[in-house]
Amino acid sequence: HNMRLSMRLPLILSVLIALTMTNGMARADVTFRDKNITMLVGAPPGGGTDIAGRAIARFLGKYLPGNPNIIVQNMPGANGITAMNHFARQTKPDGLTVIMGSVSILDPVTSRNANAQYDLRTVRMVGGLGRGGSILFISKAGEVSLHDKNLPPAIIGNVGALPRAGLQPAVWSIEYLGWNAKWVAGYPGTDQLMLALDRGEVDMGSTSNIFLIKDRMDHGHVNVVFQTGSIEGGKIVGRPDFGNAPTFLEQIQGKITDPIAQKAFDYWMALSSVDKWLALAPGTTDDVLAAYREAFGKFSVDKDFLELGDKISDGMEAIEGTDVENFAKILAETPTEALGYVTELMRKQGLRVQ
Repeated sequence: HNMRLSMRLPLILSVLIALTMTNGMARADVTFRDKNITMLVGAPPGGGTDIAGRAIARFLGKYLPGNPNIIVQNMPGANGITAMNHFARQTKPDGLTVIMGSVSILDPVTSRNANAQYDLRTVRMVGGLGRGGSILFISKAGEVSLHDKNLPPAIIGNVGALPRAGLQPAVWSIEYLGWNAKWVAGYPGTDQLMLALDRGEVDMGSTSNIFLIKDRMDHGHVNVVFQTGSIEGGKIVGRPDFGNAPTFLEQIQGKITDPIAQKAFDYWMALSSVDKWLALAPGTTDDVLAAYREAFGKFSVDKDFLELGDKISDGMEAIEGTDVENFAKILAETPTEALGYVTELMRKQGLRVQ
């Protein structure tokens, strides 16, 4: 047996070397020199998706092999469905067309529309942009009330009618962590909410910018409850600028036991983790995808891109293509009964949900 293995070993090694060289040559052969690449944006000019897409377009050509020219083409309509249908059904998988989309296109509420003619599990995700995570903060008085139902409930102040992404964990915390809290919605903006906090009208809010509450923290007026965290290598991790604040996932872990509730929680986590995403057409080869992902990884740490990103959205962070791919799969496979679960939680807590 050992003799036969020793006789076959040189052959095995030669095959492995040949495969390695072939893979290396395949990667080296991917070039977009003298090419124009079209970036479809499924939203009108001037919106968040368009601004993010144009920011990426400025740097993508710099890092793709051959330094191609990137042309942005807006294709708004039907909440992104028009662009996605065109992209999935008519785009060649040659790497010369990419699409920039928002999380709303990933939402099964959109992707299961009768007019949607695409499967998001088949597109080749290059990478994405997340909101970077938020912190939930609470006043000293509210913190005492939060875990004592003999006291008046802590007041959660909300901008608009429904909780923004940073405050959504409070919905789950009231239900599964037993928070003694109630909602007051309808504040017109963050400035008005912070004024209400200083007046003692509300106890809790959220922000992605810790400098908004730093003075209040330094003077002992508010504390951080937890942070939502951001995605790194498929895991939720805390933001360095939020110090040692625990993540919401650490707090809620093991509390949800109902399978549909868990699916609903996974749906919410996926939906809140990705804001914008960049993808190649279904059928795009692995070597072209690898070239794009490598370029995405490089420009996402480019100092100039980071400075531009801060202007677009405070705390914006890049998300690896494999993570976006996973989130898209979770969303695509969310059972229908789980989609309305969070809505029912909000109604149960007195929020007016349509």
